[in-house]
Amino acid sequence: MRAIPVASAALLGVGALASCAPGAVAGHGDHYVMSVGYDVVPSTVAPGGQVTLLVDRDTSGCRGRVVVSSDVFDAVTVAPRASRATARVDRDALPGAVYRVTFTCGSLGAVKDLTIAGGRASGSTPFPRGVHAGGGGSSAGLDLGDVALGTVLVAGSVGTAYRLSRRRTGERGV
Repeated sequence: MRAIPVASAALLGVGALASCAPGAVAGHGDHYVMSVGYDVVPSTVAPGGQVTLLVDRDTSGCRGRVVVSSDVFDAVTVAPRASRATARVDRDALPGAVYRVTFTCGSLGAVKDLTIAGGRASGSTPFPRGVHAGGGGSSAGLDLGDVALGTVLVAGSVGTAYRLSRRRTGERGV
């Protein structure tokens, strides 16, 4: 009879660990995103400047053609036997903005950031894909009704578990 609670606790522990463990390779649409073997040089460039797109064939494992795309320059193809290509950054790129550069080789891909040099342009957003920040800590959006409901639910479940555990031991005569 003690096997059921032990098995339940073990499954809950494994489930908690599995849900918290980070993936080694993150899924991105219909391809996997890797971070090694690809680079953008320089990583900071002025609007209208030129960048070199590097593919390390040994590290990345990519033997085919690589398509490199971004919102800040036209798509560029790195030939299967080549390890580099160049791209010209749009002249209207926002100074201070960070653009995503995507390298795609078959079903594998990599994402690198390209920063546009210059001060922050007035009225512009420096990160077009910025984060959605929280409310400022644990007190943001504090609703006493939700806190009270959570407290009642936790107390009720603890009380029920205690009562059921006491009743079971009483039935066995222990």
